Amino acid sequence: MLDFIDFSFLDILDIVLVAILLYYVYKLLRGTVAINIVIGIAFIFLIWQITQALKMEMLSGILGYLLSGGVIALIIVFQQEIRKFLLMIGTTNYTTKKSFLNQLKFLQSEINIEIDTDKILKACSNMAKTKTGALIVIERTNSLDFLINNGDSMNALVNEVILESIFFKNSPLHDGATIIRDNYVVATRVVLPISDSTKIPARFGLRHRAAIGVSEKTDAVCLLVSEETGEISYIKDGEFVLFKNHDELDEKLKKDLA
Repeated sequence: MLDFIDFSFLDILDIVLVAILLYYVYKLLRGTVAINIVIGIAFIFLIWQITQALKMEMLSGILGYLLSGGVIALIIVFQQEIRKFLLMIGTTNYTTKKSFLNQLKFLQSEINIEIDTDKILKACSNMAKTKTGALIVIERTNSLDFLINNGDSMNALVNEVILESIFFKNSPLHDGATIIRDNYVVATRVVLPISDSTKIPARFGLRHRAAIGVSEKTDAVCLLVSEETGEISYIKDGEFVLFKNHDELDEKLKKDLA
């Protein structure tokens, strides 16, 4: 008679914790160039295992030395992602059943809600014509609850009128950032972390530094309208994304939100 493997509660807990850890890593790397680095490292590791099995000592030794310093290399390469990971862990609310289940939603079927980028960009274009300053933050996979809580809550479907009225110069809501989640405006007057990067040109003000700051710490993308020039900027991963015209910006935004 076959002996079954002893499977205890701690083994189940171990598997669940590893699954949660891998999911957090997936959330951080999804939609970034870092995923290509991970694939490259996994490919080198696979080749190393093959060379060891085939007893190709020289190549196996070279790859072994390369991988032996992998931990330090990973810390350097993934510095920004590690910071995002620690921020995500530190700001996660586990005090309620609903919040905890939201962290485990990867066990459920994913429901993708398409964000109406056309209406967002139309509002930005209208505000650019009147040089109305605006900062729109669009949530992707990293939760922005830790930012939403310091602003004014809202639950309005995205459209041009709502966005333009929020950033109207005489509106009490225009100061700060507006956060969009699942095609809904969920918060206004949000205070964002300011980037301390020395690479930002002096001509950019606090609005741009705030957009760069939040995109450095999360995977959110930001759209800005300059109050001085009326120029529209697109910021992702702490950097300005260049585009030639409205159509190219629309294409890039839809790709990043897909």
